[in-house]
Parts: sequence; C-alpha cells; structure tokens
Amino acid sequence: MLAIGGQVVKKFSFFKLNFLNNFGMRQSKLFLKTSKEAPKEAETISHKLLLRGFFIDQLTSGVWSFLPLGWRVHKKIENIIREELNKIGGQEISLPVLQPKNIWQESGRWETIDPPLFKLKDRHGKELALGPTHEEVITLLAKKFIQSYKDLPFALYQIQTKFRNEMRSSGGLLRTREFVMKDLYSFHTDKKDLDKFYQKVLNAYEIIYERCGFSAIALEADSGSIGGSESHEFLVNADSGEDKILICPMCAWKSKEETAPAVALPCRQAGLTREGKCPECGKELAVRKGIEVGHIFKLGTKYSQPLDLTYLDKNGKKQLVEMGCYGIGVGRLMATIIEVYHDEAGIIWPENVAPFKYHLLVFDQDDKKIKDFAEKVYEKLVKNGQDVLYDDRDVSPGIKLKDADLIGIPNRLVISHKTSGKIEVKKRNEQKTTLTNLQDLL
Repeated sequence: MLAIGGQVVKKFSFFKLNFLNNFGMRQSKLFLKTSKEAPKEAETISHKLLLRGFFIDQLTSGVWSFLPLGWRVHKKIENIIREELNKIGGQEISLPVLQPKNIWQESGRWETIDPPLFKLKDRHGKELALGPTHEEVITLLAKKFIQSYKDLPFALYQIQTKFRNEMRSSGGLLRTREFVMKDLYSFHTDKKDLDKFYQKVLNAYEIIYERCGFSAIALEADSGSIGGSESHEFLVNADSGEDKILICPMCAWKSKEETAPAVALPCRQAGLTREGKCPECGKELAVRKGIEVGHIFKLGTKYSQPLDLTYLDKNGKKQLVEMGCYGIGVGRLMATIIEVYHDEAGIIWPENVAPFKYHLLVFDQDDKKIKDFAEKVYEKLVKNGQDVLYDDRDVSPGIKLKDADLIGIPNRLVISHKTSGKIEVKKRNEQKTTLTNLQDLL
C-alpha cells in the first residue's frame, strides 16, 4: 500500500513506465501540419511518411527533430525496451555524451573506430569525443564498483543520444549521425555466466520485436569495431533494407551473404527470390533484404583487459571480468515498423507503439447535438484511461479522413449525422466499419 496525495495506491505498478497512457489531445491544438507530398530527397517509405505525417523534421544531414506524434511513438518503443530489460535484471543509468580522449586511447580505439569519432577541444585545449558508444565509460564505472566475485553478475543500460560520424546519412531515421540508442552492458565472472545472460538478452530482444509488431531474424555477425568473440544481428525483412539474407525455405538454415550459418529461427517464404543452394539440405536458397534492428556482442575481456577491470575470485586470485554489450537504435526501430506496416494511404501503427490508441473524428460539428456527443465521447474515453486524439478541427471530412489514414492510429472513431447517435469504428488495417454505442466502446 502506498499513500500519495491523500490517496491510497494498492500497487506501485500504477506508476508503470508507460507514462504516455491515459492522455487525450485535441487535434486543433496539436503541433501538426501534414503534407500531401514528401520532399524529393526522401527515399524510403518510412522517410516519406514520417515527413508527410509531421512525425520528424530534418535540421541537417542525418540530424532529426522528433515532433509530438513522433516523440510519442519513440517513447512507447523506449518503454517496451525498458520493461523487457528490467525483467531480466537490467538497471537503467545515464552516462555522459562527452568522453575524454585518454579512455579511448587506453582501449586503442581513438584512431581506429569506424566510423571515426566526432572530436572536439574544450577551452583548455583538452580533446574530447562525442560518444558513439559507451564501452570505455561503463568499464571505468564498473571498476569503482567491482571488488570480488560477490559483486557479479550485474547489468546496466541506458537509452541515450549517440553520435556517429557517418560519411553518408540516408533513409530518414534508418541511417543518421545523431540518434537515440539503448545500450545494455553486462559483467560476469566467467564465459559460462556471460553465455547464460547473452541468451536471456537474445530472448528479450525477440519479445521486444514481437511487441513492436514483427519477428526478427537473429544472425551471426561480424563484431566490427565493437569487438568480442561472438555477436548476432537482428534483421527484419523489408524491401528498403541494406543487408541481404540467405534463407532456406525448407530448413532452418540462414545467414547474411558474407557470414556463417546463424541462429535457427522460423523462416518465412513470402516474397523470396531464389539464389544458390542450402549447405545443410541442398535445396535452393532464397535471398531477401533486411534492416538491422539490433546487435548484441560477447565482448569477453576486450575492454576489461586494457582498462584493468578485475575481481578477486573465491581463492583471492585476481581475474578479468567478462563483459557483454547489447544495442538497439530506437529511431531505426521506429522507421522499420513503418517499412513493415504501411499502405498507399499512410502508416499503419501496431497498437503497442501507436502515438494514440484511438483517433476520434467528428463531422457535421455545426450541429450542436453531434458536437456535444463527440465531446462526451472524448471526455469519457480519456476519463476511462484511453489514449485518444480528437480531431475537432474545422476542416472537411475528406481532409480528416486522409490525415487519419496518413497518421495511422490503429482505431478510427467517426461521429456524424450518418452514425445516428452511435460511433462508427474502423481499424486502420481493415476496410470494414461497425457501429457501436459509447458504453460498448468503453
């Protein structure tokens, strides 16, 4: 039991991280201006629709502002990630963006990381970098905490802005120079314990992607400039993807074109073109495009060795800490959802990540009876804890319907003369409509 503001709250889960729920917004007051056409430079479906729907705005190449609708989606994805990482023991922190040169020199990455660091000097001439990742920082932090095996294992994560000095930014949110990433870091006494937690993260990632509306394929991958003994990428099938995935439609074998066989996950046969033979069963392979939506690494002692991260074992002997790191780009995941869920009219958000659950449209609002009923429905929905955007603008029904399809909120509610005191309900991904009364809707 917990008393807050004179009220007794039975469960702390009342304050779930999904603080965006139970929210109503009048569209006439919303910072929103949709457009019929996307700029010519917009390439991918997600790039075009996010711009047209006023979810994001570009400041310069690879640098984006998230507007109210876009930020709500972004935060809902963040909260899904938080909930699943908390379940496996992750603890959230926030680490500095500005990082001193010396820690990157100690790890050997000041000159070698690809893409190269954004580097700058402060007023004292001291060299700093804008963090593209936080292995060095988290390792030094862990040194202040870890003394013996009793302090292990543990896992820390953050959802924070990163900077990548990309040569070419493209695809809207798919490849940027400034972005928000979830990076989780784990610390272990030995490889066996690291392997165990690594599998937990792999399973948590699958749940995260499912909650976002799709399944992802886990493939063995090159560890690149992050390093480590083993890593896996998570890819989602999409025509705009930059990676090619080889898949056997008959058995569970799959890999990226340049890598070894990967973790076996169910494969889908839709939309595949055939290329080559499966090394396992000899059947013709299929190739499809994919977007990377996550990457996890068994770092081992790559950072604990140069930065001297050790612990005392049960015998009092000094040992190197085994580490893992696990990343998801939130904006890229948001764009990927649109690449998977859209039609010619606009976005089709899965309900878990949609900016609002309901989009309430009122027509014929010059009629006081209709207007009053629409206001009542809106107020009841919000009071009932529903997430609703209320289109109360003084524009034509056609404009309201087109904007609703473009924005892609999963449940459309219409009130007009034709609904005769009821509410017309239509799901964004369906053609059929039904009439219901307010009580049944609630």
